[in-house]
Amino acid sequence: MPQSACLKVPKKLGEKTIRLVADLDMFNRDYMIKQTESFLCIPLNAEPSADILEELKKNLSSFEISIQELVARKKTHFTHIDLLADKLSPTLLDTVPRAIDFVGDIAIVEIPSELSSYNKEIGEAILQAYKPTKTVLAKSGAVKGIYRTREFELIAGINKTATVYREYGNVYHVDVAKAYFSPRLSSEHNRVAQAVKEGETVVDLFAGVGPFAVPIAKNLKNVLVYAVDINPDAVELLKKNILANRAEQQIFPVLGDARQVVKEQLAGKADRVIMNLPETALTFVDVACEALKPEGGIIHYYSFMKDTDPLTVAKNELTKAVSKNGLQVEKFVLAKTVREVSPYTWQVVVDAKIH
Repeated sequence: MPQSACLKVPKKLGEKTIRLVADLDMFNRDYMIKQTESFLCIPLNAEPSADILEELKKNLSSFEISIQELVARKKTHFTHIDLLADKLSPTLLDTVPRAIDFVGDIAIVEIPSELSSYNKEIGEAILQAYKPTKTVLAKSGAVKGIYRTREFELIAGINKTATVYREYGNVYHVDVAKAYFSPRLSSEHNRVAQAVKEGETVVDLFAGVGPFAVPIAKNLKNVLVYAVDINPDAVELLKKNILANRAEQQIFPVLGDARQVVKEQLAGKADRVIMNLPETALTFVDVACEALKPEGGIIHYYSFMKDTDPLTVAKNELTKAVSKNGLQVEKFVLAKTVREVSPYTWQVVVDAKIH
């Protein structure tokens, strides 16, 4: 039977001690808590340091550190890494991607070139580890073109790219091969929706299948969202999502180039403009400024930054671009990194109030 360092305490202190050990990040969850008639032995993941011992003394009237024979917990869930452990060498196993994007019942993974001959094994392990998954796709190219699409390779399961995805109670028909969609932006979709106020008109310049437009409409009844996209497949999916979420009175899908659409239909209409096209958003700041009402409004500006101070650079470039259009950044409502997209490259968002 395996042995582990334990914190032995009277049973009356058991619940308090378990919480304390967990808060101190010392709880070894690989083993069961051992019980005797009068004591509990709580497994620790290391010998307590002097600082930890001081903390224990402050909070517990009685305890003892000892080595005990413990029963190992039976593992009930296995990750794809666990399932690949006997199929790959330790060196290769270290390179298996931990990050997986789950879009509905489709799992999307980026497999490094040194593992390309193990695509099938990795795909099958993901299918087995994550039961709702029916399809595993490997990225086989970058997002490219004006339609922002990517190529995929089927490595396990059903050959399909279309699915239904749910996020914060909203329903989306998605086809990952026909229109860009990232589940990693779910908190951003929700954050921006929560920022919109009743009575506002929103212009979503690069709307895709509607991940910003739909939650805005679901969150508020007295709001108008003009959802623009140049990709006809994205707009068709957007229309399905408008109906699926009963938002047809609030969201107006528009197929076309954002620059042309704003010039011809949406100039001066927006209280708020969403610019989720981080690759080239800077070149559309003039379009966002044109869409804003004469009294100004809010711009949600997304960009990719490769810099040691990405937020300062993003704020400076937005300020300069807005000034070129005869407007001013009155204040920055928010600036934050959304995610790291590659080493030393971040997707950032800047929310700016434009005067």
